[in-house]
Amino acid sequence: MTDTVSNAKTIKGRTGDWEIVMGLEIHAQVASKAKLFSGAAVGFGAGPNEQVSLVDAGFPGMLPTLNKHCVEQAVKTGLGLRAQINRRSQFDRKNYFYPDLPTGYQISQLYYPIVGEGVVEVEAEDGSFFNVGIERLHLEQDAGKLIHDLSPTESYVDLNRAGTALMEIVSRPDLRTPEEAVAYVKKIRTILIYLGTCDGDMEKGNLRADVNVSVCRAGNYDKFKQTGDFGYLGTRCEIKNVNSFRFISQAIQYEARRQIEILEDGGSITQETRLYDPTAGETRSMRSKEEAQDYRYFPDPDLLPLDLEEAWIAEIKASLPELPDDKRKRLMADYGLSQYDAIVLISEQAKADYFEAAAKCRDAKLVSNWVTNEVSARLAAEGKDFSENPLPAAHVAQLVELIETNVISSKIAKEVFDHVWNGEGSPAEVVEKHGLKQVTDTGAIEKAVDEIIAANPDKAAAVGEKPQAIGWFVGQVMKATGGKANPAAVNDILKTKLGL
Repeated sequence: MTDTVSNAKTIKGRTGDWEIVMGLEIHAQVASKAKLFSGAAVGFGAGPNEQVSLVDAGFPGMLPTLNKHCVEQAVKTGLGLRAQINRRSQFDRKNYFYPDLPTGYQISQLYYPIVGEGVVEVEAEDGSFFNVGIERLHLEQDAGKLIHDLSPTESYVDLNRAGTALMEIVSRPDLRTPEEAVAYVKKIRTILIYLGTCDGDMEKGNLRADVNVSVCRAGNYDKFKQTGDFGYLGTRCEIKNVNSFRFISQAIQYEARRQIEILEDGGSITQETRLYDPTAGETRSMRSKEEAQDYRYFPDPDLLPLDLEEAWIAEIKASLPELPDDKRKRLMADYGLSQYDAIVLISEQAKADYFEAAAKCRDAKLVSNWVTNEVSARLAAEGKDFSENPLPAAHVAQLVELIETNVISSKIAKEVFDHVWNGEGSPAEVVEKHGLKQVTDTGAIEKAVDEIIAANPDKAAAVGEKPQAIGWFVGQVMKATGGKANPAAVNDILKTKLGL
């Protein structure tokens, strides 16, 4: 399967055009110090089975106690997704046997989730926007983990994750390309981090996605949207626990092409759960897809229905931080930034906050460029997040001020930045220490210009016929002045001396 799926809405097959249709279930670990139904600690890096209570281990007679903070985090997330908060919700038991599930059931929410329908506005790569419908968000507890590589004959069980609170965010089948799916997961992740309800760490498994992929003949998706009839869509397969943006894209591309080839060969798609193998670059069958009745759901008898007070919901809503969409619009309005610049800045809350701290009374576009280009590039090269940025925002503000006031040129500013990043002090201190002030003395610049014209009379004579050749003279003057001459003054003096 060497063909790839483009960002177009249709894929060419041997027998005609096809469309991909996707819905995602994002599993986000709730930012909480304790588990959903016990007081056991939650955290990464503990030894096996060090964070397990008797409730998590399924000991007889142990009763779950709902963690109010986790409920608050779910409500906060629902509000951030512009979704309906259900005043009354209920916990259900999802029954199945697996060695990492001590009780033989998972406490989840099937019939009455805590959050209902919502909508998320997502930015596409080309700067356009599309909406993704949220079907529901429900709370559930995570299972433990099986470890198979410690012994050739035995498997080990680590229950540290058992009982950890998860939010499952289920989307409508509104996603049409791998690029849209990745953009949607990025947007959800950004919202969760802004809200503080999940840290979004995909490497640790704190945010992962189940991707439901199906294909249908071109034109059938529009018929589905018009009628709501799922018969127009193909049979879907679920790719479980994909934990990186790159793998999400690759898994969708492979799975869509796999389904198209089966259908074009006269076969049919079996509804099943599949896993993505990033090493082989393919999806593999895991198990047949279960329906709700296979899990024998019923209301958990140990937990009362959850009734939320309207005043409490309003209190949570009032405490919400500024969300990405609102911040993007405000940065564009307050600082005159382009939509593209604002989107790049809000992609990380720490980056947007850093920009605003540096942009006070400065050229906002110039500050944005330094933050999104030079600072971001240095952090990426060192494998750091923006929240780990060691450079004070005041240093970027001072660097931009030095450019604005013609103390240094933009070119020299990059050299100054190198010294500042390496810990040599503030931009002003570096400029003073290394003698990097811009030469604005027109007499000194004129002297350099005269010497270069005198040494190159043939080139000077040719400029009249080929005015763009002045660029060579600009370069020579900058070289002669160690890059410190004011570029605007150099251009003006050269034009006068060369008769342009």
